[in-house]
Parts: sequence; C-alpha cells; structure tokens
Amino acid sequence: MSQNYGAVAPEQQPLSDFLERPHPASKIRKVVGVVSGKGGVGKSLVTSLLAVEMRRQGFLTGIMDCDITGPSIPKVFGLHDKATGNDQGIFPVISKDGIKIISINLLLANETDPVVWRGPILAGTVKQFWTTVIWGGLDFLFIDMPPGTGDVPLTVFQSIPIDGLVVITSPQELVGMVVAKAIRMAEMMHIPILGLVENMSYFRCPDCGSIHAILGESHLDEVAARHHLDVLGKIPIDPALAAACDNGLVETVQGDWLSGVTEELKKLVDPASQQKWRPLV
Repeated sequence: MSQNYGAVAPEQQPLSDFLERPHPASKIRKVVGVVSGKGGVGKSLVTSLLAVEMRRQGFLTGIMDCDITGPSIPKVFGLHDKATGNDQGIFPVISKDGIKIISINLLLANETDPVVWRGPILAGTVKQFWTTVIWGGLDFLFIDMPPGTGDVPLTVFQSIPIDGLVVITSPQELVGMVVAKAIRMAEMMHIPILGLVENMSYFRCPDCGSIHAILGESHLDEVAARHHLDVLGKIPIDPALAAACDNGLVETVQGDWLSGVTEELKKLVDPASQQKWRPLV
C-alpha cells in the first residue's frame, strides 16, 4: 500500500510558506543571487565585482557568502577582522570601500579551519546570515551561492526573497549541461534569471591584441538561446585580475565586463530615489 506523508515538491508549494524575515534592523531593497551548476567557474569573482561596481555607482551594497564549505569572499577583499555582535545580532564586516560582508570565515577562530558540517547545519547557517545579521540599509545584497542544487541553494531559494539571479558559466562544453540544471532549479522555484555571464571566456594577447579561446570555443550564446536568456557579460582570463583577488585587492579592479549586468540591476530599482536612500542607524 502506498503511503502519502504529505510531502510537497518545492515547485508545488508557495515560496511564501518558507520565507524568513530579515533582521528587524535590516532594510534591503533588492536581493540578487549569483549561481552556477558547478564549482570553479567564478561565482565569487562575479559577486565581488558586482558589489564593487554598484558601490562605485553610489549604491549601498552587501555580500552574503553562502558557500559555507568553500568561502572565498573575505580573501578577495583582504578581510581578516572577525564579525562582531551583541544580544541584538551579528554585525557584518565592512570593506575598505564600504561593502558589508558576512562569511563563515569571518566567524571562525581560524580562517583555515575546515567546515565539516552536515547539510541541515549548513542550511541553518545561511538562514542565520539572513535573520540575525544586522545589515542596516542596503540597495543590493548579493548572495554568493554554493555550486549545485543541494540543501543550501534550496534553503536560500526558499527562505530569502530573491529578486533575480545571475548565472555564471565557462566555455567548456560540459558546463552547458550543469548550467541547465541551475536554470531549471531557478525556474522550478519561480525566481527570475537576469541573464548569463561567462568567466574565463577568452585571453587577449598583451603584445598583439589577438584573442585566444584558451578553454575552447564558447557555447554561451547557444546555451542562452536555448533557455531564452540574455548574455550579460564575458570576463577574460587576466593574470592581473587573478592577482588582485589573490592579494585582497578586488576593490581596485577596473573593467567594463559586467556592464550588462549592472544595467539590469539598475532596472530593479528607481535611480531617481537613490539619493533619498540612507542606511539605517
């Protein structure tokens, strides 16, 4: 005899049934997730560059590093101070240019300590990043998601009201399949996808200016067309960019590779009201 325990597939149950409230002292206008179907394609890089660029344009930005077992956001910003808190909540660490950041590495006694936790604890941690961190006023909170479609991405999608996703890919043909999984998960959760960004897209020779497809010819346009999505940017293989991130200097990086994404982000808010926006005390 078959039994029905009342389980409902995520796409069949309203997301409002799972949404958590942010900390009462947080006022966040838009939440943007940065996702991929696999690791190592540059989610943390894109998350960081987007937060930096939108901050340069006058918006208040923050980053929630939800890649709990592989956090890298503090390193690319050169952050070593620990997050502090009181009985009201946890305060994010603020970067040199004013970006508010929370990451498990900002809470561990030693940033090289491994996080050996099971799925439910990982999922609970990202919920706490939303509910107990005092973000104050933000125009954009960027969420650096862990790769894949497991417990943590599902928890983020169900618990946090995400306004849009940026999907990161790379030129390898295999990536098209895993990207499709991430896109399908977003569709199942009814979360809008702003578009695709390809990292490690090409290498431009510094001597002659010619472009080389180091990782193979890009399939990004085919993937985008297949899913009716826009290509919002292509980031080159650039040793200077890698060195800046390795040395905690991502806020010094200059480049217009993600201008397509920033234009989409500005459409999410009313620029005319930007000057009226102030962080909460």
